[in-house]
Amino acid sequence: MRWMKLVAVTLLVPLAACSHAVKGQSSLEYADTQKVPLPPLAEEYRIQAGDQLDIKFFYNPALNEQVTVRPDGLISLQLVKSTEAAGLTPEQLTNRLKKEYSAQLKEPEIVVIVRSFAAQRVFVDGEVAKPGLIPLTGPTTVLQAISQAGGILYTGQATEVLVIRRGTDNHPLTMVVNLEKARDGTDLKQDIYMKPFDIVYVPKTSITTANLWIEQYLTRMVPRIGFTYAFPGGGGIMGIDTTSTIITPAK
Repeated sequence: MRWMKLVAVTLLVPLAACSHAVKGQSSLEYADTQKVPLPPLAEEYRIQAGDQLDIKFFYNPALNEQVTVRPDGLISLQLVKSTEAAGLTPEQLTNRLKKEYSAQLKEPEIVVIVRSFAAQRVFVDGEVAKPGLIPLTGPTTVLQAISQAGGILYTGQATEVLVIRRGTDNHPLTMVVNLEKARDGTDLKQDIYMKPFDIVYVPKTSITTANLWIEQYLTRMVPRIGFTYAFPGGGGIMGIDTTSTIITPAK
């Protein structure tokens, strides 16, 4: 019986230690998660040209329609003239249609459902592995878009990534985001959500730009110059080929 007690004590001691370690680990992880800022929320979806919409009337099903948002951003419905839909959220369009149909219907109950989305995409360019168009199939951040483009090359400047967005009156709005802070978790707000037709540009690092300038303007554009050099004391004449623009004439 004595040996059974020793075995029981031997088994219980490690379990108690593990229990204490797990408890300490979970509290530490919880404390760490409290310090990490939450990622920015995606904005509510706004209807775009080319989207296919279901317009449903609860008490007047004969008015139900399936329409496609025209390139000018308008939709045409029964009993109502052309109505602007692009740029509105489904809820905003629902409220607008309720107001417009209230002239023909008593307390209309309408719901707008986005059945299919237009071919929405963003363009990623610059120092990435595979620059090009990236489809938007859901909420996508800058880092996620760049990841789909193969990631940032070693020649890219992750601290000054440009996001060019179409602003009001189609004026371009340029934002600079520091993706290094987003990647190390110090500022997740830098990893903003993309909007349709955004352009992401990863610039070159300063040293990459300098190396490129040297390659283009010194190595390639400056012609090779040949000259002769006479060694002092009569060592003969030697022909030298160099890229330097400084010419030492033979004595």
